Amino acid sequence: MSEVSAVEALRAHRTGLWTPALDSLPGPGAQDAARQIEELGYGSLWFGEAYGRESFSAAQALLAATGRMVVGTGIANIYARGAMAANGAVRLIEALSPGRFVVGLGVSHQRPLERDRKVAYRPPLEAMTEYLDDLDSATYYGADSVRPPIVLAALGPKMLGLARDRTAGAHPYLVTPGHTASARETLGPDPLLVVEQAVVVRQDREESLRRAHDHLNIYTGLPNYRNSWLRQGFTEEDLVRGGSDRLADALVVQGDEDAVVERVRQHLDAGADHVLLQVLGVDLGQVPMDEWRTLAPAVTGI
Repeated sequence: MSEVSAVEALRAHRTGLWTPALDSLPGPGAQDAARQIEELGYGSLWFGEAYGRESFSAAQALLAATGRMVVGTGIANIYARGAMAANGAVRLIEALSPGRFVVGLGVSHQRPLERDRKVAYRPPLEAMTEYLDDLDSATYYGADSVRPPIVLAALGPKMLGLARDRTAGAHPYLVTPGHTASARETLGPDPLLVVEQAVVVRQDREESLRRAHDHLNIYTGLPNYRNSWLRQGFTEEDLVRGGSDRLADALVVQGDEDAVVERVRQHLDAGADHVLLQVLGVDLGQVPMDEWRTLAPAVTGI
């Protein structure tokens, strides 16, 4: 077993990457990209689960290709697999890569779940509470005794409270430093807080806004995020498809390395333990390796 837990590793290395883009590469290419990300000094690599690879098998492939970096699911959809299957899968991953895996769980969104997965969407807090109960009570006869830390995709106070009471912490997505401060207040001092921050690096204003609005396009159609932004002080006028310029400026850092470092420090000062940079390339399927290289000297030593 590793002498350093994944939680301790994330707190020791304050920045990582969040990207959906590795799904655009064949499996071996994704593994090679993960090796390069680790060599650049990033502390972690996180990814989502929607229309691409199954999250736990993808995590194991990335962990197998690397030797130090933490890998996290951001998030594994609780409707994608039963709790008993999840319990068995994550224990095996932890045994193969001890101290390097974090299980981010989330409830996803009603429209894509019911349209594409053909399952009924339940009240989020109820569904997540039951799933955690089922994880804790799952029958397991395997030899792998340790379950890796779990964090929840938590935006509102009730889900943050559940993350505080039942898991290692929370993984908010598309939030401001103000939300980070509020989340830390709800969580208290001890739980892990890993936040995502989108960035556009060294582009002119027109191109930066284009990438930011393209990024926000799908999320502005999802009630969970819309409600979160309203709680954060935005208005319905900001929630047009793709978001207003005000929303884009608040949620997507646009500038040079200094601007990115400043926003990372704002999240850390507000109580985040670890900040995940989602670098927005020319399009959402592009692997922005050049931008990751550009940022690494500035952000990996924070």
